[in-house]
Amino acid sequence: MVDSRETLPGAFVAGFPIRHSRSPIIHNYWLSQFNIRSHYEALEVSPDQLPQFIAELRKGQAWRGGNFTIPHKEEAYRLADRPDDLAKELGAANTLWLEDGLIHATNTDAHGFAANLDSELPGWDKVTSAVVLGAGGASRSVIQSLRNRGIKEIHVVNRTVDRARQLADRFGANIHAQPLPALSEVLKGAGLFVNTTSLGMDGSEAMAIDFSPLAEKALVTDIVYTPLKTSFLAQAEAQGFAIADGLGMLLHQAVPGFEKWFGHRPIVDQTLRQRVMDSMEHHG
Repeated sequence: MVDSRETLPGAFVAGFPIRHSRSPIIHNYWLSQFNIRSHYEALEVSPDQLPQFIAELRKGQAWRGGNFTIPHKEEAYRLADRPDDLAKELGAANTLWLEDGLIHATNTDAHGFAANLDSELPGWDKVTSAVVLGAGGASRSVIQSLRNRGIKEIHVVNRTVDRARQLADRFGANIHAQPLPALSEVLKGAGLFVNTTSLGMDGSEAMAIDFSPLAEKALVTDIVYTPLKTSFLAQAEAQGFAIADGLGMLLHQAVPGFEKWFGHRPIVDQTLRQRVMDSMEHHG
């Protein structure tokens, strides 16, 4: 049956530069799955164009909403009319949508992180302590996610302990800032290790970590997904621990945005995962 409905305004991902964003692959796959006549595209928007771009978005003619990536997450949050509590705490938004003439904003990274682990290893969050390596921007949503899941003790390990301390101040009493030499100590009995640094990205060398102090059924995960099996994941797997790669976080963080823009809640399936993996091979 031919769908005779008019084509709906689309959605986008805006960044500068935008390079090889995987988001169009994800959202266009779901649009075709739901047989929705619309589109999702990557747009290069420079920082000085952003206020005008968001003013256009508010008119609601061309777009239903979109994603914002580096370097726009903080500014997108500031320019939105109605950021939610997740975006407020992070001071950054990656998903905006139009509702009643106002721009609403959220940050779906914490959702994506937890939803990926839920699908890879259900029950991963039934642990008493977790170790997060890195205190950069990427660690914020991971810490938010872990805290919101009720993990009582979260150790943030970073070369510059002051940066880890700022995160402890931001996210509450159960976040503990630790210097790098304390890593083996805080790994003791922890049920989860998360790398949020760029160490190991694109196959670069990452430091050697002895994961043996972790709890027996601990999970090691990495938010880097190029390569899929980073140096940290390879080390953990060789030491007998469960691992989860970072690609799932990218796929799952896209779900809430699609639902806001197009009214259907999509699922992350193996076909989608494979499509994104294929695109990564082509781009090297």
